[in-house]
Amino acid sequence: MAQPHRHLGADIGLSGLIKWIRFPRVNSEAAGLDVVTSVADRIDGAFAHQLLKDCLVLLDSPLSGRDIETLWLAGTFRDFDLERLGIGGRVWLRRIADICTDRIRHDDFTPLAAASVLGEALKEAVRAEIRSVGPALEQATAHHPYNAIAGVVPALEQVAEIDPDLGYRLLLRALKGFFVPISEARYERYLALGDEFGLGEDVVDDGDFNVWTDLTD
Repeated sequence: MAQPHRHLGADIGLSGLIKWIRFPRVNSEAAGLDVVTSVADRIDGAFAHQLLKDCLVLLDSPLSGRDIETLWLAGTFRDFDLERLGIGGRVWLRRIADICTDRIRHDDFTPLAAASVLGEALKEAVRAEIRSVGPALEQATAHHPYNAIAGVVPALEQVAEIDPDLGYRLLLRALKGFFVPISEARYERYLALGDEFGLGEDVVDDGDFNVWTDLTD
């Protein structure tokens, strides 16, 4: 029996790919596409469905290629640097989507059911978390001494308006990518919000958070 696409024992979709493409570090487009192929093939192709969905959400959105690059660079901490490789954000997503589409054609995995419409309250919860942690994330990304990336918070806000589930997962990946300190209270909120999205705890907390007991929100 195939597992539900959102309960696969690890981070899923684009946020999962961003995690896995960092280790071991790859430094060419061909090596990056090999990682994409490997991820899309996990659990008999189950990961390909959510990854394709995330890519299509962004490709169908008004986000610019630069916005997409910004989110990718923030999550990977530039360990797979689209800028250095000269790959545009939208071009990269199309290549990922092509690999996923091809993988899905060759499996018998039950298609992912259409997601239910998310309530405005849940969307606002993601927007509130982005606003709340935004100053710390902006400081960590835009002012990093050697890996500076501008515009991460505005790009996350755009995604949250379009798909709060994806916006939430990309927010967590950016915080983890730059090892931004968070409080225990914030960490608990993230677990609770993940539960609202139907995500497993292993999607939210995969061991990469930087939780400080003496921080307060």
